[in-house]
Amino acid sequence: MNRLKLFAVVFCLVLAFGAFLPAARADEWDRQMEITFSEPVEVPGVCLPAGTYWFVLADSSSNRYIMQIFSQDWSKIYSTSVTIPTIRPEPTDQIVVRLAERPHNQPEALMKLYYPGYVTGYEFIYHHREETELRHDAKLSVTARPMNETYNPVIAPHS
Repeated sequence: MNRLKLFAVVFCLVLAFGAFLPAARADEWDRQMEITFSEPVEVPGVCLPAGTYWFVLADSSSNRYIMQIFSQDWSKIYSTSVTIPTIRPEPTDQIVVRLAERPHNQPEALMKLYYPGYVTGYEFIYHHREETELRHDAKLSVTARPMNETYNPVIAPHS
């Protein structure tokens, strides 16, 4: 009988401690972000047509800067890009996308992407020739739609 009581007490303690642990959020690990572009956008090696995409960190414990881009319905992967960490002064509660404005006959290029609540983001790596061109182009910041709300991005010059 004592063993049964001991087991019941231990079991209740485990349940009680489990109730106070923070809830796991799947999107925290893979930084899953749904982003809609109203015009084509270039990412390294690919031009994404206007539309909605999922930006997700690859499931890699050795490199947390591999970004994959999927179609809205997850049926197609458009890109797998190695990114490098980039820092912003303060976190926001929204997805922030940084674009390089290109000549009118070329799509804007995705330069940086920040997950809500973090100061560290993801800077996309372009080939040397493309990167040299992009450094000369004007930079733009875009605040994207929060994950659980409808939001129209506002593009503003970045200083």
